[in-house]
Amino acid sequence: LGVSLSFVSRKINCCGNKVSIMTDLYYLSQADGVGEWRIKEAKDLSDLVQNRITYLQNPPDCSKARKLVCNINKGCGYGCQLHHVVYCFMIAYGTQRTLILESHNWRYAPGGWETVFLPVSNTCTDRSGATTGHWSGEAHDKDVQVVELPIVDSLHPRPPYLPLAIPEDLAPRLQRLHGDPSVWWVSQFVKYLVRPQAWLEKEIQQTTAKLGFKHPIIGVHVRRTDKVGTEAAFHPIEEYMLHVEEQFQHLARRVHVDKKRVYLATDDPSLLQEAKTKYPDYEFISDNSISWSAGLHNRYTENSLRGVILDIHFLSQTDFLVCTFSSQVCRVAYEIMQMLHPDASSFFYSLDDIYYFGGQNAHNQIAIYPHQPRNSEDIPLEPGDVIGVAGNHWDGYSKGINRKLGRTGLYPSYKVKEKIETVKYPTYPEADKLLNSQKK
Repeated sequence: LGVSLSFVSRKINCCGNKVSIMTDLYYLSQADGVGEWRIKEAKDLSDLVQNRITYLQNPPDCSKARKLVCNINKGCGYGCQLHHVVYCFMIAYGTQRTLILESHNWRYAPGGWETVFLPVSNTCTDRSGATTGHWSGEAHDKDVQVVELPIVDSLHPRPPYLPLAIPEDLAPRLQRLHGDPSVWWVSQFVKYLVRPQAWLEKEIQQTTAKLGFKHPIIGVHVRRTDKVGTEAAFHPIEEYMLHVEEQFQHLARRVHVDKKRVYLATDDPSLLQEAKTKYPDYEFISDNSISWSAGLHNRYTENSLRGVILDIHFLSQTDFLVCTFSSQVCRVAYEIMQMLHPDASSFFYSLDDIYYFGGQNAHNQIAIYPHQPRNSEDIPLEPGDVIGVAGNHWDGYSKGINRKLGRTGLYPSYKVKEKIETVKYPTYPEADKLLNSQKK
């Protein structure tokens, strides 16, 4: 009974019945030992991937290793830079190259990545090699020892390893386990990258105690400043809180809700007081110093980096996330959520975009039911039609292009399913053998 709650939640549009239906589905998903199976299967799959990454990243002889060089200093914020490294890592994994992360003079921490997170390798951090070249495609680069990778916007030719594709060998297990396998796959690289240094781990523990962070709690991320008017629309706090209240109704069917707690992360320092004034029945947990450090004039500092890491950590630890997926901070928190649960694919509500990964290949769906247009805005569907997704309107309809007809328009979200793209990644039999021997 590997029930995908994310699939069902996207199809339910009648708010009066949604809480009851989702509660029933939750208990159904735990029946007959399925909950225990999901926990074990999620751990086994994650252990498998983490072991493969560790094996790839720690070659016995760095001087002979095939390497892929990635410079972290892409001209954007922390979430965007982290996703840039994830993209590099996926291609390194797919081409069986050790990732060399160049992070000296990082705009957030001049000392580099390793001053905040554990090194991406314990045995190989030197980019030197017999031959070096810029990315020109997997086939052309096979005889080059050290390959430098550009940002994804300039990547040509594009290899098949980009999101939203998942490994062919893991696909059957992942599709049984998880409601959004592509997000789970991205999360595995994020998991490896954001392993904290001891000082950061201590900082997280101390801040947890200081804030009084505990469950049940819902995360709200409100991005303002540079995003509003350019990449995203303005959304008042009332829009977020509508979905927060709905989720607390849902949580109350499953657990005791002693207080309606909200972890509020924002780059608008005035929002905390506004939220407290408008919603006195809620307990808002927030660190306003982080909001100040997230402002445009303070953003690229070590204190700002500490703040965004803490915000992402606490958002990912919540029971549900309400935010805008136009923000990379929100998407990173959602990705980290996948590490903490067997399937957290439905633990969010986005006020704007659907989940995406910058530079991803086309996001396609497959029609499973026919649809006759209601008006000129709709497109027709026949079972088997491939639909290129442009976005979800969150009113029961999505927008996309019927690739067979070449027509763009609206269609009912429940009449399609995700088209999972799989890629034949290389296997790591030595790493798998080592993991199996450790288990025995």
